[in-house]
Amino acid sequence: MPGFCWDSWPSLEIRAVLCAMGCIHSIGGKARVFQEGITVIDVKASIDPVPTSIDESSSVVLRYRTPHFRASAQVIMPPIPKKETWIVGWIQACSHMEFYNQYGEQGMSSWELPDLQEGKIEAISDSDGVNYPWYGNTTETCTIVGPTKRDSRFIISMNDNFYPSVTWAVPVSESNVAKLTNIYRDQSFTTWLVATNTSTNDMIILQTLHWRMQLSIDVNPTRPLGQRARLREPTAQAQPKILSKNEPIPPSALVKPNANDAQVLMWRPKYGPPLVVIPPKHR
Repeated sequence: MPGFCWDSWPSLEIRAVLCAMGCIHSIGGKARVFQEGITVIDVKASIDPVPTSIDESSSVVLRYRTPHFRASAQVIMPPIPKKETWIVGWIQACSHMEFYNQYGEQGMSSWELPDLQEGKIEAISDSDGVNYPWYGNTTETCTIVGPTKRDSRFIISMNDNFYPSVTWAVPVSESNVAKLTNIYRDQSFTTWLVATNTSTNDMIILQTLHWRMQLSIDVNPTRPLGQRARLREPTAQAQPKILSKNEPIPPSALVKPNANDAQVLMWRPKYGPPLVVIPPKHR
C-alpha cells in the first residue's frame, strides 16, 4: 500500500450511508450503490462457533486463544476517470475493555486503556500500528489507482482474535509460585468498511459492524499443571451485528496511538497503592 500521511485524518469529512434494514450476520442479494457509484454486493461477519482454548503447557504462563472474528465484503469500484487513488478497507476501534487477572487475596493485574477508561475518547484505534487508520494492508485493504477504464471488483476481508499469556505467579513478585485464580475479559469493537479518496480526503462509510468478545477462566493454582484452568460461560460468543444505520468514526479511531501501544499493565493489590508493571509504548 502506498505510504500516505494520516496526520490529517481528524479533519476528514465523514459521510454516513444508510444500509439495508436489520442487524444480521450477512447482507447479500440486492447490491447497494453508494456515493461515487461504489457498489457493495455482500457483507458477512461472524465469530467462529468454537470455545476459547486453554494452553497450560508452560510452567511460567497460561495461554488462551479465543475464536476468530471474521468479516468480508465484495465491492465494485466503478471506472475512475481522473488521476486519483481510492482505498477501500476495514477500520476497527476498541470502545470498551475490561481485562483482569485475579491472584486470590493478593490482588489483580489489569490491562488498561487510560484515555478510554476515563472517558477522554470514545474509542481507540485497533490498527496494525503501521498503516493507520487501516486494520491491516494485505487482505484488509484494496488500493485502486486511477484513471481506470473498467469496474474494479475485489473482496476485502479481515479477522481478529486474542492469544495472550498470563503469568501463573503474581507479576510483581520474585516468587514463581502459582497464585492465579481467575481471568476475566470483556472487549467491544466497532468495525467499519470504508472507501476513501486520498486526493480529496473524502471518506465514505459503507458498513458498520459491532462485535464483542467475552471470557472468564477459573484457575485452581494448587492443582497440577495441565489441570488448573476451566473455561466458564460464555463458551460460545454472541455473533456480530451488521448495523442498519452506519455510525460515524470517532477521530481517535483514525490516528495514533493504537490500543496495543496505549495499553498499560497495572498491579492493583488488595492493600496498598497500584503499581505500573508495563508502561504504555506510546506516551
